[in-house]
Amino acid sequence: MSEDARENDPSKTTPIVPQDQGADGASAPPEGPVSVEETEKRLQDATKGGTNIDTLVGRLVIEQGLATQEEVKHCLEIRRSGEEEDESNQSLMHLLVAREYVTNRQLARLREILEAEREGQKIPGYKILGELGAGAMAKVYKAKQLRLNREVAIKVLPKKYSQNVQFIERFYAEGRAAAQLNHPNIVQAFDVDSTGETYFLVMEYVAGRTVHDDIQEHKRYPEAEAIDIVIQVAEALEHAHAKGLIHRDVKPKNIMISREGVVKLADMGLARAVSDKEAAEAEKGKAFGTPYYISPEQIRGEVDIGPPADIYSLGATLYHMVTGSVPYEGKNPSAVMHKHLKGELAAPDHVNPKLSAGISEVIEMMMARSARKRYRGCTDLLVDLRAIKKGELPPIAHTEVMPEADLASLAAAEAGAGGVGEIPTDASSGGERSISDILLSPLFLVLLAALAASLIWNIVTLILR
Repeated sequence: MSEDARENDPSKTTPIVPQDQGADGASAPPEGPVSVEETEKRLQDATKGGTNIDTLVGRLVIEQGLATQEEVKHCLEIRRSGEEEDESNQSLMHLLVAREYVTNRQLARLREILEAEREGQKIPGYKILGELGAGAMAKVYKAKQLRLNREVAIKVLPKKYSQNVQFIERFYAEGRAAAQLNHPNIVQAFDVDSTGETYFLVMEYVAGRTVHDDIQEHKRYPEAEAIDIVIQVAEALEHAHAKGLIHRDVKPKNIMISREGVVKLADMGLARAVSDKEAAEAEKGKAFGTPYYISPEQIRGEVDIGPPADIYSLGATLYHMVTGSVPYEGKNPSAVMHKHLKGELAAPDHVNPKLSAGISEVIEMMMARSARKRYRGCTDLLVDLRAIKKGELPPIAHTEVMPEADLASLAAAEAGAGGVGEIPTDASSGGERSISDILLSPLFLVLLAALAASLIWNIVTLILR
């Protein structure tokens, strides 16, 4: 893993490049309250002084639903008429705030919206409506596809990567991977293309929130709700794995929940075909993923990464959802990943005693350090998750509580005892016993003596009669 990645937040996907972002991977918002004057100055800078600021503000607040057309018109009339002293000299922005039609914080967002518009002007056929978020490798905008009159999300590769062949190829690979998938629980990809030096991916727009948002607000999920969400993600992964793709970055921020309650797995940025040995060899020895949720085999940069890696990350996500804590904490990404490799996992039902034993067993099997000890695939995982949902024990993960060493000893003892129901034999001679061995055996001699004594006793009894 690169040194740059080690210095970043373990909640971010690695390798990580930018240093000017907040803890959630989005651009850091301005700290503290922003004055109207400061907002005006920022807008003026963003427009390069080429647009009347009042005209710009009036258009943006109406388009973004911050104020109505009537409210904007009212403020402009107040300024023209000079109803109150000095109001004729105030800007539209001042009047909107003074009349409490908008807040300072809402106006401060206008600069981001304007910059998003200017970025989107290079994407023909789409009208940018605002910025949805920014991560380490891209910005995502909400937009309207003009020809189909529908809202979409557009992921744009930052300009600083637009000359980097490796980043461009990875960006297109994400689009191709997403295009292979058609499932109600996966964010659908519509197109990946470029115009000039702008590379963009057009995707389904999901109005809602992420699992990360819920954890931030409520700390943890009730068990039943978490199970419902993870079942939908497991079904999405089952579909992707059947198509030969592994996600490699399952985490709370990549699990979206629509306003209708439909769960959507997002961001195929690290997705890779299991059969793509060339890419696997190129990435050998490098850790790709998010430290808090990454699987041990991804940390080691193994070539053979398969579905169990996604199951591990989903297990780490479920752990976070139901306990309110990530499975392993550390002062930096390297420390966190070391614990994934060597640390002891605290049982989920010990961290949150309200959890059932069944969900704890499932999480521990999902997060087994060895991929061979995890679920073979999401089909098996779904069997256990659905059992828990019905209040039953998970048939695959549930075992008698017995240490591994004891199980090994028991297996060895059973192997030494032979088959069930067989009569034990003395094999110390190393082969079949001869007749002379049998005649001279202690057991045979005792039986012979008893028979002789019985015969003598019967003879004596007959004589005495």
